[in-house]
Amino acid sequence: MSAKTQIVVLHMKEVIYTLLFAGLSIILILLFLYMFLPEKNHQENTESATYTAGVYTSSILFQNSAIDVQVVVDANKIHSISLINLDESVATMYPLVEPALKELTNQILKKQSTEGISYSSDNQYTALMLLEAINTALEKAFITQIQ
Repeated sequence: MSAKTQIVVLHMKEVIYTLLFAGLSIILILLFLYMFLPEKNHQENTESATYTAGVYTSSILFQNSAIDVQVVVDANKIHSISLINLDESVATMYPLVEPALKELTNQILKKQSTEGISYSSDNQYTALMLLEAINTALEKAFITQIQ
């Protein structure tokens, strides 16, 4: 077994070009990663106002008597939902109005949205009417912000 000594000759110009190419390749890969990976912090910090702060109402007719659904909103948050002008006769004839509103209000305040709201089958028609009135009031708040 004879060991032959091998000598490798590197030209300085080739070494510099190789290092320069490798460095540019690393910079290019980092640039692509920075540009195309989603940034979670950037999306969370760009939260803008959704509503114009204020009190908005929408009316519902029950037995020729108007009931107003009042929605209080801040720039980004729904604060409260309540009934205004609820007559005793309407409250007596439709006893499910207040429990249905309470059920809807709890869900809406948790989700801060009217999408995906569930309601019981006992008061589905009342809940749908109330949900429509709440959506109308929220649209007023949203449209006011755009104009």
